[in-house]
Amino acid sequence: MRLVSLLPSATEIVYALGLGDDLVGVTFECDEPPSARREKTVVVGGRDTSGMTPGAIDDYVKAQMAAGEDLYTLHADALAGLQADLILTQDLCRVCALPSGQVSDALDYLGCRADVLSLDPCSLEEVLGTIVAVGAAADVRERALDLVEGLRARLARVAARVAGERRPRVAILEWVDPPFTAGHWVPDLVVAAGGEPVGARGGQRSVQTTYAELAAARPDVVLVTPCGFHLDGATEQAHRIKHEFAGAQVWAIDGDGLVVRPGPRLVDGVEAIAAMLHPSRTDPAKEGQLTRAA
Repeated sequence: MRLVSLLPSATEIVYALGLGDDLVGVTFECDEPPSARREKTVVVGGRDTSGMTPGAIDDYVKAQMAAGEDLYTLHADALAGLQADLILTQDLCRVCALPSGQVSDALDYLGCRADVLSLDPCSLEEVLGTIVAVGAAADVRERALDLVEGLRARLARVAARVAGERRPRVAILEWVDPPFTAGHWVPDLVVAAGGEPVGARGGQRSVQTTYAELAAARPDVVLVTPCGFHLDGATEQAHRIKHEFAGAQVWAIDGDGLVVRPGPRLVDGVEAIAAMLHPSRTDPAKEGQLTRAA
């Protein structure tokens, strides 16, 4: 089966299922594993925002959306040449990836007959369900069930280790300029790690807020997890905003690797957050996952 992934998270799922050799097309953001972007045909492009500040990126995104312009470009001819059997995409967020409707319209125009599977989870449980859905669509359902069983076992181990412990209040910043709350599955990660999310919107879109509102929620811990910046960028931003939260610990985390992409590595994120919140009860976080700014 010839697979095309239009989502970084879907690319990670494909490789976790042992289907990397079947993957023929990816996006310019598919950087895990690093070989995906180097070795596969890139069928979705977008603006390179490296070097831009969070505020500048926010201004660009809002201007594009207000003008009705797309943030991503589908290279239709490249996609047609791949003769895909299954295309993995989403409708959850226009800021995060190309919507499935545009993909379907392009396939109709090109006369391609690939199946399109839209992955739109809003909770950690639904993320695990998308792994099974991809496995079923790619004819490796049992393999997907085994993968999910292993992920659930790891979550259960974390839950057992933090059971009965005080749950620190955790505010999560998905963006810092302007500040955005955490949404969708991200609050579930905090709960699974033994924390209590505050100022968050589980199962819903993240929304713009203010630092005063977040500080008023009295977080014990603030976790900075901006999409697209990995740990170094998150750490820089955490240092920049730590003065907004007197008395709270401020941490940065590799958001792309552990928090914002709905794939198997979210369980790595739960383990890392648990290590931050309950260091005496859990294994230490791995190098490159977390840093403390205050």
